[in-house]
Amino acid sequence: MRDNDLNGLLRDAGESGNGARIVDPTVRRWRMGPGSEDVPEFLEGPRARVDEFLRACRIFAEFIRGFRALHFVGPCVTVFGSARFAPGHRYYELAREVGKGCAGLGMTVMTGGGPGIMEAANRGAREAGGRSIGCNIILPQEQRENPYLDKFVTFKYFFVRKVMLVKYSYAFVVMPGGFGTMDELFEALTLVQTRKIRNFPIILMGTDFWDPMLAMIRERFVKAGTISPADVELLTVTDDPAVALEAIRTGMSALSQQIKRTTPSKILGERA
Repeated sequence: MRDNDLNGLLRDAGESGNGARIVDPTVRRWRMGPGSEDVPEFLEGPRARVDEFLRACRIFAEFIRGFRALHFVGPCVTVFGSARFAPGHRYYELAREVGKGCAGLGMTVMTGGGPGIMEAANRGAREAGGRSIGCNIILPQEQRENPYLDKFVTFKYFFVRKVMLVKYSYAFVVMPGGFGTMDELFEALTLVQTRKIRNFPIILMGTDFWDPMLAMIRERFVKAGTISPADVELLTVTDDPAVALEAIRTGMSALSQQIKRTTPSKILGERA
């Protein structure tokens, strides 16, 4: 690989030889404002084969950087929610309490690393003496990491970031949010439903916010047969942090029992 190709790979992955943060020119153009240059090149359609290959290498490098940075974070609870709730808002304070409670369980609190609900959960974990991790994302309007993070990693690609938010987590707490939060919620639900991940707890907090969506799921999805009635039971819905923490505790206990039932011979067989 030529030197300039390697430099491009590292640039898109957000690294340089001396550890400095480098912004990919593609992202810089994307931030310039409205107009034809706002479209990220990744989704513009087919390009030269060498360009596609190098882009795949840059994506792979971003995955590796995330794996290396987060490998030792310990069992996490990922908290999803809007970046738009300010301190003092009831959802912000609820997420803060959840962060404190998760830290009390010995869990690392992981979020998208930005403001709002993410900041609240990280803040609660920090205040309780727990670990606080953020997976930040480069956006056209730069999303700054919140000040309550012990460690954060910044990603260019949403799909890489979502893998990191799921991979290290044993439970998901979903606070009110917008399109991004809905994406993360249904991603987690789909992974549990299809058994791509274990039956980790998925907890919705803010019942008044979620009630209309849950009614639609029951009235439309279940009645139309597009999901099973049991799929609705994958969700725990509450406004009480104690209920959320008990669901997390129960989920961790069930996981522990599953691991104990997995014999060494079965593990060896699976690895073979």
